[in-house]
Amino acid sequence: MPVYWTISPKAPGTPPGAFALSRSEGAEYRLSLSPNISMGPRGFARMIALSAGFLALPLIAVLGTPVLWGLLPFAGAALWALWYALSRNAAERQRLHEELRLTRDAIEITRTNPRAPAQHWHANPYWVRLRLQDKGGKVENYLTLEGSGRVVELGAFLSPEERAALHDDLSLALRHLQ
Repeated sequence: MPVYWTISPKAPGTPPGAFALSRSEGAEYRLSLSPNISMGPRGFARMIALSAGFLALPLIAVLGTPVLWGLLPFAGAALWALWYALSRNAAERQRLHEELRLTRDAIEITRTNPRAPAQHWHANPYWVRLRLQDKGGKVENYLTLEGSGRVVELGAFLSPEERAALHDDLSLALRHLQ
């Protein structure tokens, strides 16, 4: 799950990245959200190799003829386009993330977008309303925070199950700080 909690001071016996309520008066909860990375370096290499193999199959029929030299640049261009698209997608996914900071006095969200300026939102956690719309939202389990005159979506790139689990953890943290 691409949800990572950092709680200070840390509750004793809590594994790294897990959610646990802090019993301290000056507790601070930090949440880092990032999208799932579905293809790692090995998957990338396999996809390029598999595509190169399938692009080479029709070229076998024209081996030893001048037609091969006419088709080879197009096969190479198609393979390069696939490599470029997969590389760009992976790079943009790594740049997309959300950071949430929650204390007794403030809740702040910073969303870092790949090709746009970062977005910031802050409010008093006492007045923030956390909502999870099961059905009827933009997506299933649409998670929003409302406060300071704005409604912000949280974890747009998470799966519905991850947003539901995040709602439970965040509502528990908000109740604990009030």
